[in-house]
Amino acid sequence: MSEFARKVPRQRRSRETVDTLLEAAAQMFTREGLATTTNRIAERAGLSVGTLYQYFPNKHALLRAIAERHLAGAAVRLDAVFVELRATRPEFDDTMQAILEAVVDLHLDRPALHALLHRVAPRLPDEVAALQAFEDHLVAEVAFHLERCGRGGEDPLYLARTLVHAIDAHLHRVLTRHRIDTGALMLLARQIISTPTT
Repeated sequence: MSEFARKVPRQRRSRETVDTLLEAAAQMFTREGLATTTNRIAERAGLSVGTLYQYFPNKHALLRAIAERHLAGAAVRLDAVFVELRATRPEFDDTMQAILEAVVDLHLDRPALHALLHRVAPRLPDEVAALQAFEDHLVAEVAFHLERCGRGGEDPLYLARTLVHAIDAHLHRVLTRHRIDTGALMLLARQIISTPTT
């Protein structure tokens, strides 16, 4: 359970209440952005605002809990892809395609919410550390495949970090406002890989 919650749900009913609140919050943040309120979220959840406040002090704590869950779920799903790619060792384009498809799939549901989560940057040390660890893991996997396929140049880790952060920014700042697909991201990846570094 998120450190931003006031009360840790121990019983099944409490966990279900938190799940209901987070789903309602995700829906309202998707529809109304940061303009939504705890009253609107509680109403959407079919619960009293007092119940909401038992678990979360404000809407920002709800948003952070949504981000925490998204990051944890994303790590599990991407790890499954990484294990498969290390086992099968496909050509580089196929490798990148598989990674990009997995990343895009994580954002197809409620792109407006993902754009909002990206704009509300982590502020607390634990949030920053969790996001950094996730990014470092993704960078390390991309660097491994760059080097494996002879695409890494003199510094595969640097190229991988450039690639991951460029794709992340493009996905959250551009594609979530238009249409999310792997084609644009694959083109961007090819351009970055083919650009000589100085």
